[in-house]
Amino acid sequence: MNESEQASAAQVFDALAIRYEEAFGQDPAQLEALDWLAARLPSGARVLDVGSGTGRPTAEVLAAAGCAVTGIDVSAAMVALARGRVPRARFEQADVRTYAPGEVGFDAVCSFFPLLMMDQPEVAASLERMASWVRPGGYLVLATVPGDIRGLGIEFMGHRVTVSSLSAEDHLTRLTAQGLEVLHHRTVLFHPAGGLADPEEHLFCYARRPAVNVSGPGPAPVPAGGPGT
Repeated sequence: MNESEQASAAQVFDALAIRYEEAFGQDPAQLEALDWLAARLPSGARVLDVGSGTGRPTAEVLAAAGCAVTGIDVSAAMVALARGRVPRARFEQADVRTYAPGEVGFDAVCSFFPLLMMDQPEVAASLERMASWVRPGGYLVLATVPGDIRGLGIEFMGHRVTVSSLSAEDHLTRLTAQGLEVLHHRTVLFHPAGGLADPEEHLFCYARRPAVNVSGPGPAPVPAGGPGT
């Protein structure tokens, strides 16, 4: 496939705009992950939503929970929609590959499917960048389509795109190498609403950077069968 025929992520999501929310905005596993995270964050917690899209559901749920949410997205159209939908959050057009947080150390970083339209080394580097932005005691909650995939041309919601990803095991290994503790992970099959896109296997992962504790042991192990705190 000719590289010039492939659309960039910004072009695709500028064109899709609200249609993406209609197809993917009610993913039960994503809503479950947001409820899990919101229950663990204090009011005023600083949260970065990478690939914030229309602001729904991630920024909307966490802002309603009292978090100070910053959303970044490569699509100007998505940023404009998000600012209208979630006025309690702040949104800016930015690329995770080059984004420089003004103040490092987020209480949580959310990453729901923003890395797929990159080359595989960029996926790995972006994953490590996001992990580095999590402060001690903070969380990284992510979802992606897993697989050892590089430069695969596909059609996505009527657009020809090139996608890459990492295997589920590679995601977990890289998070651990960045000093995060993986609390919970699973893969689920998701069917986008209205048949607007093909069914996808989704990897969800909840991870935490251990809190600095000079006087006692680290966090208790996670019980088998469910995510921890």
